[in-house]
Amino acid sequence: MSVFGNSPILFNNSPLMKALQTSASAMRVNMSRLEVVAQNLANAHTTGANSKENPYTRKTISFKSDVDRRTGVHRVSVKNIGVDSTPFGEEYDPGHPAADENGMVKLPNVNRHIELKDMNEAMRAHHVNMSMIKIIREMFEKTIGIMSKT
Repeated sequence: MSVFGNSPILFNNSPLMKALQTSASAMRVNMSRLEVVAQNLANAHTTGANSKENPYTRKTISFKSDVDRRTGVHRVSVKNIGVDSTPFGEEYDPGHPAADENGMVKLPNVNRHIELKDMNEAMRAHHVNMSMIKIIREMFEKTIGIMSKT
C-alpha cells in the first residue's frame, strides 16, 4: 500500500481526474479547430488552376460530446470536418489563369472575419481549459500535501 492509501482523489476514476480528462479533450478539439481555421486562412486566395476548377472550399468543423460509460468522463471530440456550402465569390480579372470567357474568376468562400472570430473563440476556450488544468494540478498538490502530513 502506498503512503496515500487508497485515496479516491488520486486515482483515475476520481472527480479531479475526470475534470482533467474533460479539459484535455476540450483542448484537443480546440487545437483541431485552430488547424481548420489556419487551413482556411492559408487558402483564402487559392483559386482553381483554370476556369473549370473550383477554388478552395472553406472547411468547417463540428463537435460532439459524450460520456465514457466506463469512466463517467464527459468528453468532447471532433464529429466532422466538412465543407461550407456557401457560394463562391467572383471577381473580374480577365488576365487570371482561372478566368472564364467573361473574365470572371471564382474566389474561395472564406471570410477572413469569420475565421478570425473562430480563431479567437478557440484560443479563449484553450486558455480556459489551461486554467482549469492549472487549478486541478494545484488541487492535486494540496491534496498530496495534506495526505503526506497524516
